[in-house]
Amino acid sequence: MKKVKLINVIVLILITGALSQAQSVSQWRGLNRNGIYEEKQLQKSWPTTGPAMLWLFEGLGNGYGSPTITQDKVFVNGEIDSISHLFAFSLKGELLWKSPYGKEFMGSGYSSNFPGCRSTPTVVNDLVYVFSGLGTVACFEAETGKQKWIVDMTMDYKGVSNTFGYSESLIIDGNTLFCTPGGPEANVVALDRFTGKPIWVSKASGDNVSYCSPMIITLPTRKVLVTFSINYIMGLDAKTGELLWSQKQENVKYKQQCNTPVFSDGFIYYVAGDGNGTVKLELSPDGKSIKEVWRNNQTKNMFNGFVKINDYLFIPDITQKLKCVDIKTGQVVDSLRVNKGGLIFADHMLYCYSDNGDVNLIQLTGTKMEIISKFKCDKGTKEHFAHPVIQNGVLYIRHGKALLTYDIKQL
Repeated sequence: MKKVKLINVIVLILITGALSQAQSVSQWRGLNRNGIYEEKQLQKSWPTTGPAMLWLFEGLGNGYGSPTITQDKVFVNGEIDSISHLFAFSLKGELLWKSPYGKEFMGSGYSSNFPGCRSTPTVVNDLVYVFSGLGTVACFEAETGKQKWIVDMTMDYKGVSNTFGYSESLIIDGNTLFCTPGGPEANVVALDRFTGKPIWVSKASGDNVSYCSPMIITLPTRKVLVTFSINYIMGLDAKTGELLWSQKQENVKYKQQCNTPVFSDGFIYYVAGDGNGTVKLELSPDGKSIKEVWRNNQTKNMFNGFVKINDYLFIPDITQKLKCVDIKTGQVVDSLRVNKGGLIFADHMLYCYSDNGDVNLIQLTGTKMEIISKFKCDKGTKEHFAHPVIQNGVLYIRHGKALLTYDIKQL
């Protein structure tokens, strides 16, 4: 009997330890970084004026990054007087704190038209991670806004940025934070997320950064970090930083590879801003190699994302059409005329926050797409570039200095 009790105690300790190490992650484009939000019982149409607004904050400063929402807080970046700030709100819109973390990207020449924060915060349990447009990576306590550590990718790792600054939304796996300084030396680095100290430094492609937020593929034998530089999509061993494979982007003109790839059933899908367009790659079971299955170089977008729903990719194309691409053939099988913009999916509906300020609710019937409702985002400043976010029946729209929240739960 004593032996049974001892075994039960040991099992309880092991379970408790495992639960204590479990991570609660809130990040760019949803839990899996694929633009799909696992929400239910959302409205299937809106009034002409749009869904009811819950709260509005108009003092964020300049920025294009989306908010990140946890169980009890909202985090978002903003630039005020050339300084980066991380803002924390309650779910009711009360400003809890804001913390500065250094100079922010203000641009020069043409890029000076687009100053401000570029990325979305990543939250793991009680810590928040941010990446400024000038290359500062910082960690904050979620409860207090106290800074835990800070690293400068350009100073500490000789990072080489791009025309519009760093735009990467950081990804974390376990205790490791991955980041892309760019350039020939420390092209990609892995840091201890609690201290900011290096775990590994990889030359990878040796290319300059683009604007991609990476993703991680978990295989039986390894984890593969997948991201873009200007000229390559590449896969690295997440444990060691070894470059496993890469594919060159042909005829790159704009140097804007922004969209996070999607992995599903052994295949990687990506949409490049220029270069190869929309591509399906087969990943080997061990993650060490890729093989191109098809390429559609007529379907592209710069930074609006895409979603994979069943056997189709839905892509806001640069031609101002929302295209439906068959994943078996790579061919466009349907399209809808709508201004391009950030695209996400929830509860059988597509949401497209267009660059003209329209927030579109799009119904899917097979491959057919129909705009059921839309309203104009008439608060905020500058371009409508941030991707929308849905959490707990609330639609979040960031438009420059404004954060708008709407109740989209079924009535």
